Amino acid sequence: MRDKLSEIVEIDYHDLLEMAIQKKREGYRLSQACAAYVDGKPRLSYSFADDENYKYITLRCNIERDTEIISLSEVIPYAAFYENEMKELFGINISLIEPDYKNKLYRIKEETPFAPKE
Repeated sequence: MRDKLSEIVEIDYHDLLEMAIQKKREGYRLSQACAAYVDGKPRLSYSFADDENYKYITLRCNIERDTEIISLSEVIPYAAFYENEMKELFGINISLIEPDYKNKLYRIKEETPFAPKE
């Protein structure tokens, strides 16, 4: 029987950093991170790829709009670009991003254009 090559794992946002570190130790690389709104609430997805075994795991967490997420950038430096984008375009509250572009990653006129209008 063939192993599952792609998997979405629903997690609590409190476990995101620890699970990302675990995936890194297992040889996975962060391949993408994104935000979306489902029923007016943010959903974050961090996807990890194992290039040797062609496995893909997405860690997904549903949060409240005011939930603070701790950045993965200390352990996965390039996560900063994905997280700056989620912060600027979707209004996700991500702390300790390094570097933090302070909502100046993109040249946009509208603040958080992909967040639901209140």
